[in-house]
Amino acid sequence: MRIFRPRGRLDMVSSPTSPLAQAAALHAAGRYADAEREARDVAASRARRRDDAWLPLALGVAALAVGAQGRHAEAVALYDEALPRFTRIYGGGRLLTLKARSDRAQALTSLGRHAECEAECAAVASAAAGSREPEARTVALAARNGRVFALSALGRHAEAEALAREALANVRGLPERFVLVLRLNLARSLNGQSRHAEALAELKPIEMAHRASAAPQRHQEAGAVDLAVATALFGLGRRDEARIRATAGHDACRAVLGPDHSRTAEARELIGRIDAA
Repeated sequence: MRIFRPRGRLDMVSSPTSPLAQAAALHAAGRYADAEREARDVAASRARRRDDAWLPLALGVAALAVGAQGRHAEAVALYDEALPRFTRIYGGGRLLTLKARSDRAQALTSLGRHAECEAECAAVASAAAGSREPEARTVALAARNGRVFALSALGRHAEAEALAREALANVRGLPERFVLVLRLNLARSLNGQSRHAEALAELKPIEMAHRASAAPQRHQEAGAVDLAVATALFGLGRRDEARIRATAGHDACRAVLGPDHSRTAEARELIGRIDAA
């Protein structure tokens, strides 16, 4: 789960004077195909300019939009095209480059390449923690969130839990979405340890806040809360309730992210396990 709109310099993509403002707005509205098209148009218009500062950013926005549509391998390819430009134009240790590396790593985990994601997110978090740039904490936390997800996917749930709790202790002053995605991943780690009642307890407050929030803030997490709750309910033997929530999560994923997204596939797999029980 990627943090798309941190504040300050990292938010230059969506500033009113940015050539990518329209693409960023479309992405925030969940119009991922339109955002991809707009970002690709910006990239094409700047491809002939030597070391154009907006070209890697345009490729990065296109990659985010492509990944949100479930074309994860294509998203990684776009990041691979963009990252040498980020490094050359902005510098390998600067936050814009580190954010792009974190986003790429989290696209890798959608392809099942969890060990690569975990290692890269750990490296990005370490590099960001050593940066003096004002938004270094934002990038470090986003990378740690990606690492938590990858650790759970690797079956290292206790490590994921410890890292999630450490990260949650450092979210004061940051957007609520940081809390949402970290608590979701904390619940995932608890479910992975069969501590389903604890997972439900962690999910209850964010579920209420999530449902009360504005729709544009929910697009990237479509279905995620329902799936986490369904997993916990199923683990507690509450099969019928779990089936209802898993179906709701699947429907949300299909509506926003499409049939090929990794979360949609996760929802289908969960429904299959519930039905087979």
